[in-house]
Amino acid sequence: MSNLLQPHALSDAQRFLQLAREVLDIEADAVRGLKDRLGADFLEAHRLMLETRGRVVVTGMGKSGHIGSKIASTLASTGTPAFFMHPAEASHGDLGMITRDDIVLAISHSGESDEILKILPVIKRRGAKVVAITGRPGSSLATEADVHLDAGVAQEACPLNLAPTASTTAALALGDALAIALLEARGFGSDDFAMHHPGGSLGRRLLVHVSDVMHKGEALPRSGADALLPEAIVEMSRKGIGMTAIVDKDDRLLGIFTDGDLRRTLEKHDYIKNLRVADVMTRNPRTIAPEKLAAEAVQIIDTYKLGGRLVVTSPEGRLVGVVTYHDLLAAGVV
Repeated sequence: MSNLLQPHALSDAQRFLQLAREVLDIEADAVRGLKDRLGADFLEAHRLMLETRGRVVVTGMGKSGHIGSKIASTLASTGTPAFFMHPAEASHGDLGMITRDDIVLAISHSGESDEILKILPVIKRRGAKVVAITGRPGSSLATEADVHLDAGVAQEACPLNLAPTASTTAALALGDALAIALLEARGFGSDDFAMHHPGGSLGRRLLVHVSDVMHKGEALPRSGADALLPEAIVEMSRKGIGMTAIVDKDDRLLGIFTDGDLRRTLEKHDYIKNLRVADVMTRNPRTIAPEKLAAEAVQIIDTYKLGGRLVVTSPEGRLVGVVTYHDLLAAGVV
């Protein structure tokens, strides 16, 4: 018999699940509790970070430091220049990173972290403004800061009410709220986001356009409207995409002929050599413009089940390319 089926083990499993659910409830309540505290202090912190000619220097010790590192990363990736400075290293030379034009975002749940309080006078002498996130509005850090954001929580999710859990979640959520409010104020868009994330899948989805991956020029299968079916089949075979685009004399798209169309034609006709490809083509196929994101091509192909191919046309309806699912996979967009 499995241990999970034994009464005592089942009781343990239920207890652990209940505890996990309580953790999520406590942390969710902690984040929700921040909403009513957002006001003039948040707007002032937002203004300082938006108007600074320098960077946001985030600092914090222990668990608050880990949260601070993530907040700095989020700020930097959403248009607000930021970096993390370890407070213990700051007193051994890293304070040289800070200029009078910077904003220091100091995070400490107690508001009494020695490492931060020791460097606070130097930061202030340099003229940098200090925004503090603490769980205690009356703490030393909260009092000395230019702006204080209250991230206090009713209790930690730890049964001992000791391990930083709900408090770190609240601080992280408050940092995210600042980052997104700054993103909106800066007009930071998807193109900007892509430029900050060129190496990941997000960057590829936002930077790669249809024109970057489509078949074009000599690699583009095309057949005239008067072409006979055998000629179109040869063109399909030569270009290896499983289709050919049918165009008029001005290269405007009239339709497409695919390997699926060929199978359907063979089912209906015993003799195909004298058939014009324009008579058996698929008319008014789905198309996309070359300047569109490659990710949009993926969506169209998937939504309309186009057999892994999509024709690319100019605003005048002229054929300029064909993009395939294989191209999109190779580009890392899918």
